[in-house]
Amino acid sequence: MSTNTTREDLNMVIAGFGGQGVLFSGKVVAYAGLMEDLQVSWLPSYGPEMRGGTANCSICISERPIGSPLVLNPDVLIAMNLPSFDKFIDTVKPGGIAVIDSDMITKKTPRTDITSVYIPATKLAEDNGAKGLANLVLVGRFYAERRFVALESLKNAIKKGVPPRKVQMIEANLKALDLGMNYF
Repeated sequence: MSTNTTREDLNMVIAGFGGQGVLFSGKVVAYAGLMEDLQVSWLPSYGPEMRGGTANCSICISERPIGSPLVLNPDVLIAMNLPSFDKFIDTVKPGGIAVIDSDMITKKTPRTDITSVYIPATKLAEDNGAKGLANLVLVGRFYAERRFVALESLKNAIKKGVPPRKVQMIEANLKALDLGMNYF
């Protein structure tokens, strides 16, 4: 995605329970930036219990060097569960975007200074043969809101991020991304 214009920095937090693919989806976003020769940081954070505990990651993508990998006021929040929504929704910068799994989070934010996108990601994934891939449904929905890299870079990032022992999951991951991108 080479253009002569300066692109906006991306400062993002993806948050949910361990086991929901929070860290993987963050890696995919980060890899997509790397594939376009951008400056990238990916900082995971999770409780000691991992699966079932809380997990989040900060992702920064920029054309300039990144000063700190920790994102305290994200432009973008992807919230996969209620505790994460409660913890991070008020930290999103005015003008930012929150993409929210409405299957896991039934309450709405009162904030009117951000774009809040509610998508039934968990059910959408399950109903379309992509069970357990709500994380990429949410990334796909975010991508529909803000095309931060070329689509080819994002798809290649999924292919790179899926470990060789799970190569059979690449198509399901790509399908989940597509589901999110096309959900309106």
